[in-house]
Amino acid sequence: HTQRSFEAMNMMREQNLLCDVVLVAEGIEIPAHKMVLASCSPYFYAMFTGFEESRQDRITLQGVDHRALQLLIEYVYTAVVEVTEENVQILLTAANLLQLTDVRDACCDYLQTQLDPSNCLGIRDFADIHGCIELLNYAETYIEQHFSEVCQFEEFLNLTSEQVVNLIKSDRLSVPSEEKVYECVITWIQYDVPGRQHNLADLMEHVRLPLLAQDYLVQHVEKEQLMKGDLQCKDYIIEALKYHLLKGEQKTSFKTPRTIPRQPVGLPKVLLVIGGQAPKAIRSVECYDLREEKWYQVAEMPTRRCRAGLAVLGDKVYAVGGFNGSLRVKTVDVYDPALDQWTTSHCMEARRSTLGVAVLNNCIYAVGGFDGSTGLSTAEMFDPKRQEWRLIAAMSTRRSSVGVGVVKGLLYAVGGYDGASRQCLASVERYDPATDTWTPIAEMSARRSGAGVGVLDNILYAVGGHDGPLVRKSVEAYDPATNTWRPVGDMAFCRRNAGVVAHNGMLYVVGGDDGISNLASVEVYSRETDSWRILPSSMSIGRSYAGVAIIDKPL
Repeated sequence: HTQRSFEAMNMMREQNLLCDVVLVAEGIEIPAHKMVLASCSPYFYAMFTGFEESRQDRITLQGVDHRALQLLIEYVYTAVVEVTEENVQILLTAANLLQLTDVRDACCDYLQTQLDPSNCLGIRDFADIHGCIELLNYAETYIEQHFSEVCQFEEFLNLTSEQVVNLIKSDRLSVPSEEKVYECVITWIQYDVPGRQHNLADLMEHVRLPLLAQDYLVQHVEKEQLMKGDLQCKDYIIEALKYHLLKGEQKTSFKTPRTIPRQPVGLPKVLLVIGGQAPKAIRSVECYDLREEKWYQVAEMPTRRCRAGLAVLGDKVYAVGGFNGSLRVKTVDVYDPALDQWTTSHCMEARRSTLGVAVLNNCIYAVGGFDGSTGLSTAEMFDPKRQEWRLIAAMSTRRSSVGVGVVKGLLYAVGGYDGASRQCLASVERYDPATDTWTPIAEMSARRSGAGVGVLDNILYAVGGHDGPLVRKSVEAYDPATNTWRPVGDMAFCRRNAGVVAHNGMLYVVGGDDGISNLASVEVYSRETDSWRILPSSMSIGRSYAGVAIIDKPL
């Protein structure tokens, strides 16, 4: 009934029937019904019930774009408006004035989706002018998290000195190093040296020069002509060099606003689950948004892959080795979350499936596994600077279905299956990259092959796994300080070959199998309460032998 009534009123409006007001914007006349306008807009309600316009039948609206007014009047009658790149700014401005909050919010949501490093400063200012608090906060966070790209665009170069100060003084600025902030300030000054040189010291007050590398300070900052000509800037350079000369306790107690490291607020995180068996090797990749508690699909891998190892290096995710459904492989695929694309990287030296993979000193380590005929004791390392794999010292034991974790710069290989004794292993060994040696440490209380391994607060956890046909739900924790294992709370389900990853003081255990079927559920362990909970939402399919990682949610 309501819908039919509004459709009828809109037809009458279009035919100028029973209209009792004409709105005028930029000389364009739009007839309408006061009752309909007042029912949808507090602005019109106030106008037609309290102000002198209530007695007028022709009202001129100052500062309103006629195209926006036409769209908004149509929206009042139809509840439909299409927000586009061309009309979003005029629509938001007019909707704000006319207090059509649903349209204003739709415009803000649209602008939020359009944010990129080239326009985010302008959108932030626009949100500020129009009181769109949520969009303003979102844009400010986006700018802080993408500062390195933002400062490459024209919008940044056209900021006032006060606006640049407000940006660079933020503790939450996310930059690969403080050098980036220094370079952005110099670039901004160089855009108009005569007009801006006098701002240099005010800006440099907020650049944390002591946190620059010493050779960069000497080679670049000290030699910069702009810095040489400013006494206050020279003082900041002296402060930075002095900071580098101090050692230990002296350095810790030498505090100025410029020696405090920035602490960027992290992007929201997602749990990435790659490939696995379901029941055969699959290409599928899905993500769990930890904030929204929802699963969604992302780009599939180029080929089917299960029993692989996963490593996060920089902003890329490496899927290393594994089984493609017919062969054990040495190939490596690389996922770029920002582009939602896969590429290939350099192959390992050996074919490895059911291997353990970890990142240590910014290199990827691939440990043990199965090459199709035998379990492996060998291990290798990928150096991203050299873009090559090389073998490191071999373990004392062959370990397929091995779990690995890193604590305080040492790599642990946990349990597995040696293939020779035909027994699952309780033994654990530790690798020291400084000496390229493996050392046996305390054994677990139980044999575990296919155990998941995660690290919380420098404690190593071995999760589930199996000993022959017995699949475990038990979990034990290793403390390197005492070289001892202790039991912790059991999971809700028996799991082997599950993916394990730590985040925010929690262990996430993803999928696996219980000896009969693959699992789609995810369990989360809290060290504080020594208890497990099951995530409210499960994966779209049961997966064992999947790779898991926590990454920044791509914006």
